Order: sequence, then C-alpha cells, then structure tokens
Amino acid sequence: MAKIKGATVVDTERCKGCNLCVVACPLHVLALTTKEVNKKGYMFAQQVLEDTCNGCASCATVCPDGCISVYKVKQQ
Repeated sequence: MAKIKGATVVDTERCKGCNLCVVACPLHVLALTTKEVNKKGYMFAQQVLEDTCNGCASCATVCPDGCISVYKVKQQ
C-alpha cells in the first residue's frame, strides 16, 4: 500500500512572517527563520521537518498572502 507524504513550498520572497502557517500546522512542520530575512526584510516560513508533512494544507489555507503550496506525493 502506498503512503501519502506532503511537501510544502513557501514563496519566501512573498512571505511576510505572520506566523499563521506555523501555528496552523498540526505536525509542526514549519517554522520562521531566525537568522535570515527576505528582500523585504521579513523573517519567512520554511519547512523544517522534511518527512513529517502529511499534505493536509492547513498552512496554505490560513496564509493571507497565498505564498504556500502543498503537494501530495505517493511513496511506495
């Protein structure tokens, strides 16, 4: 039986670091950067747990700027 995994892609240049996606993720897959900022000077969200995302897309749903895409991948 194939297992479904998720992958989260953040458009880091559009992200303004509001932290809503980090709070919305039930598996704590995302976190804001602490030592890096984008061109606008914002800390941005990034996926910190590579194999934990289940593709629920809670993060993308709450993102006010629509800068998160979630992909579901079947794994054998």
